[in-house]
Amino acid sequence: MITIYKNTETGLEVIPEVVTNCWISVIDPDPDEFEELVAMGIPHDFITYAIDVDERARSEREDDGTMLILLRIPYYQGVKTDVPYTTIPLGIIQHSRFVVTICKRQNDIIQEMASGRMKGLSTVKRNRFTLRILLATATRYLSYLREINRIVETLEDKISLAQRNKEILELLKYQKSLVYFNTGLKTNELMMERLQRWQIFKTFPDDEDLLEDVITENQQAIEMIGISSNILSSMMDAFTSMISNNVNEVMKFLTSVTVVMSIPTIVTSFFGMNVPLPFAENHFAPVFIIMIFVLIAAIVVLIFQKRDWF
Repeated sequence: MITIYKNTETGLEVIPEVVTNCWISVIDPDPDEFEELVAMGIPHDFITYAIDVDERARSEREDDGTMLILLRIPYYQGVKTDVPYTTIPLGIIQHSRFVVTICKRQNDIIQEMASGRMKGLSTVKRNRFTLRILLATATRYLSYLREINRIVETLEDKISLAQRNKEILELLKYQKSLVYFNTGLKTNELMMERLQRWQIFKTFPDDEDLLEDVITENQQAIEMIGISSNILSSMMDAFTSMISNNVNEVMKFLTSVTVVMSIPTIVTSFFGMNVPLPFAENHFAPVFIIMIFVLIAAIVVLIFQKRDWF
């Protein structure tokens, strides 16, 4: 799907055809749209890189000045998936006439930009447009991280009494998400360092300051995700031990109950033998037998309670 936007006096608007200083948003292009992009002068490889979900973050420049900035953006797949939060590539192509964004899937960053609510977004200033996307990406990482932390806190309340692996597996899903986030942010950081060396954002002081803000925000996200990942790993180890202890407590209680409940069987089996036994001629023999196994059971219960086995 190809959508063309341009800044007007009323804000960001959708326009029917490509013009100078416009923004072309491409989501999962079909073969016809692929050929249309190539006909606009966009290198074939740049499009292929942007829709490859396994592509790493990097930047490239063609001889004619067309530049590709490929970054990994956070992507929410859904709570029922094996990895709720992951990363996907987003390609930003700076052409001499326009700027193009290409992504395999619809995502929150592109939707936020297309809504017109993003401050300072201008399709005319292509470098600043790119920096706004980079800043929005780092901000979205932090936003998703806060959501993950809230979910983990909810699971933490449930897991303290858990005796199954369900809650641990839920935590594992979000630990995987943090691993993907950490990898994506670090590759983005390397790509930004390369952009700094190219000095393409030093033409205007505002662009240079914005790049510094992007790098700072990205580093903050890396540090926070590292902290959250370490905490989650320690939490999973602790909760694994807690679940094991909970199961042991249940097994200890059931074993104690089994021992106590077996006492009546042992006593009555003894008096059920077909040989001369005490109280055999006594009419109150059943009462004596019950008193015997109740007394023995009470003694066993007291011993177990004293040793904290019950």
